[in-house]
Amino acid sequence: MKKTRFLPFILLLLSTGTLNAQSAETGFLNRSISLDGVEYRYQVYVPYNYTAAEEWPVTLFLHGAGERGSDGLKQTQVGLGRAIRLNPERWQTLAVFPQVPAGESWQGVAGDVAMAALDVTIAEFSVDAERLYLTGLSLGGNGTWYLGYHHTERFAAMVAVCGFVDLGDRFPGFLPEAENSFAALAEDLSDTPVWIVHGDADVVVPVEQSRKMAAALEAVGTDIHYTELPGVNHNSWDATYANSDLISWLFDQKL
Repeated sequence: MKKTRFLPFILLLLSTGTLNAQSAETGFLNRSISLDGVEYRYQVYVPYNYTAAEEWPVTLFLHGAGERGSDGLKQTQVGLGRAIRLNPERWQTLAVFPQVPAGESWQGVAGDVAMAALDVTIAEFSVDAERLYLTGLSLGGNGTWYLGYHHTERFAAMVAVCGFVDLGDRFPGFLPEAENSFAALAEDLSDTPVWIVHGDADVVVPVEQSRKMAAALEAVGTDIHYTELPGVNHNSWDATYANSDLISWLFDQKL
């Protein structure tokens, strides 16, 4: 059964005036939240032309295994954060960059922190609630499937990059009772537009994971785009977040 955490601390922040929708700060901003008595650092990207007079989309980015830690910074250096720095004009979106603690994954408390950071961002800035997007790479690709499943109603679209659903003993799936994890996940996400990208020469996460997921989504009539990059190993994220067609498609999606 799906569970969505309620976040009463957001109401506290609002009542104390900690969150200010009129903030003029832009760029990559340091943020932190406390969940169950533990502080977690994350980053929020605010476009250079942000104004509270407009409602902005929000993109939640889930990093890979190499960016895990507690510094609150590394997760902006690979994937979406790097793409934003290279071409900020392409990314007319607020972006949230939570971080997984060392040795953990997006399944469990890190996923809760990611959603909490998203909700605090929604409360702090002027946001279009019908244009919330979810994307991640590698371990974050798995996190994209995980959070997409548990919060299906929240996201207008998802982009999963070299992700996986179930790697067996190496990394068990999060739908252990399902006869077919790919089919069960696809059924849940059938109304959510999805774009999947994977390199066909990936030696870290087998491309079959994305092929199976794409086929399962297609079978249930999902608005699915699948891009397989020939000769590309694990780093399929640089090409993904530089793809102007994908960016345009993403920001066109609404709930």
